[in-house]
Amino acid sequence: MVTRLSNFFLRTLREDPADAEVASHRLLVRAGYIRRAAPGIFTWLPLGLRVKAKIEGIIRDEMTRAGAFEVHFPALLPREPYEASGRWTSYGDGIFRLQDRRGADYLLAPTHEEMFTLLVKDLYSSYKDLPLTIYQIQDKYRDEARPRAGLLRGREFTMKDAYSFDYTDEGQDASYQAQRDAYERIFQRLGLEYVIVAADNGLMGGARSEEFLHPTPVGEDTFVRTVGGYAANVEAFTTVVPDPIPFDGIGAPVIFDSPNTPTIQTLVDHSNVHLDAPASGIAGPATDGVTQWSAAHTLKNVVLALTHLDGTRELVVVGIPGDRDIDDKRAEVAFAPAAVEAATAEDFEKHPLLVKGYIGPWSETGAVLGEESATGIRFLLDPRVVDGTAWVTGANIDQKHVHTLVAGRDFTGDGFVEVANVRPGDAAPDGSGPVELARGMEIGHVFQLGRFFAETLGLKVLDENGKLVTVTMGSYGIGVTRILANLAELNNDDKGLVWPASVAPFDVHVVAAGRESVMFDVAEHLSADLEAAGLEVLYDDRPKVSPGVKFGDAELVGVPKIVIVGRGAADGQVELWDRRTGDREVVSPADAVARLSAR
Repeated sequence: MVTRLSNFFLRTLREDPADAEVASHRLLVRAGYIRRAAPGIFTWLPLGLRVKAKIEGIIRDEMTRAGAFEVHFPALLPREPYEASGRWTSYGDGIFRLQDRRGADYLLAPTHEEMFTLLVKDLYSSYKDLPLTIYQIQDKYRDEARPRAGLLRGREFTMKDAYSFDYTDEGQDASYQAQRDAYERIFQRLGLEYVIVAADNGLMGGARSEEFLHPTPVGEDTFVRTVGGYAANVEAFTTVVPDPIPFDGIGAPVIFDSPNTPTIQTLVDHSNVHLDAPASGIAGPATDGVTQWSAAHTLKNVVLALTHLDGTRELVVVGIPGDRDIDDKRAEVAFAPAAVEAATAEDFEKHPLLVKGYIGPWSETGAVLGEESATGIRFLLDPRVVDGTAWVTGANIDQKHVHTLVAGRDFTGDGFVEVANVRPGDAAPDGSGPVELARGMEIGHVFQLGRFFAETLGLKVLDENGKLVTVTMGSYGIGVTRILANLAELNNDDKGLVWPASVAPFDVHVVAAGRESVMFDVAEHLSADLEAAGLEVLYDDRPKVSPGVKFGDAELVGVPKIVIVGRGAADGQVELWDRRTGDREVVSPADAVARLSAR
């Protein structure tokens, strides 16, 4: 049935919404696809639902092709499965918890691994039932602290989440590859550029974890790549560790006065005035020809506070090269499941041996921070701080630093940790060359969960020998509403949205551009013929709306094929307008139907 704008539920806006930060948010609201209900929560209007359904249709096609079966779980879930997996607690403030009238605990599902696992446990008991892949397209709920950018970072969002179940690792590898291939087909059909990057495996382990990132300036993820083909998000990037350096012949550590130098820059400035130039051949970052001290010669010691799942708070000191900073996301992954933040003034008050601004891994008495005799605080090192490297760093004495402090001779750490930021030019771990950094938005994730959830929730089957074996699982997610927002972000101009044909809310937008009855007669018959040819038609039949307003709405709404029925209607002419290319052509109504239905 032809959809008529005269009675369609649509109101476009001429002004941008005040809270819109990105193009997709601005245009989806203005064009009448979504409306804000609360921060990070949106009402879906008819146009938005049509585009969302098109995306979901492509996903369902490829899930079926990959051999997956669709199910649908409730969004309101009981506490017990999440208590068993530990995620009722580990999610912290990131989920919505509630109670029913009897005081029983529930949550709004942030994800459904537990429920998928229990469903298969309830129904399957033999290896003959496997492999199995099931999926759903379902709304998820997460209590984002700072929802932003419309649909790109919300509290309620739609996901496709699939889970594979195998009883052998070889079977899991095959299931994983089938889903990975399906994702590539989905994104290719949607016309979305993507980069597949290695991702962190997280707490559940698993052999493989890869994210599909759409490169975009508004992306919240930073990833690295090389011309040689390496790609990873920054959380999964591993530092190429330098070889140890012989330190025979290097002088002893020297403590020096350094008043008012609590920052790396003030320390460097002071060193260049009061210290001799770095010696050529010295272990560490100094090299022949270097005549100035730089941040790279210093060891920055950052105090972080970890809040563990049981609520206990622990301080750790991390030593990184002074020309690097802590990357919050890398730190979050490195110390998970603990929450990570910078140490507070109160933390320092409780640990008086931490001399703020002058912390180091060594003291003149020989105690190091990693030993109970010093502070009892763990001291972790960046992988670049290898044996033989020499540093300028804090002396653990107010207003004093130390130089020629050699790793492996004068100090050691309690371990190594990857929390320093990744920079362009850093070496890729696979040897494919220096990395470049780019911004991207996660649109999909394929992940080998392994046996964590199956073991935790007791999902076992009998194998060929009648022995109970734990099932191995894979998890595969696609952000449906995030994809929609990315498509809107990618497909627009200064007039409005310009959807790809594969997801456009309608195939053709017919505009009766005038007040003469012949225009409406021709537009009416043309719309019916287009609909009979199998096309979805939006017909602007509003009798008292000016052509300018109709054209503005057509440009804003973004149907890529527009037919204008204007002054040429009486002479049997209409105008074909391709919003994607800007081309316009005058043809007969019959030719318009033939051309549009042939595409």
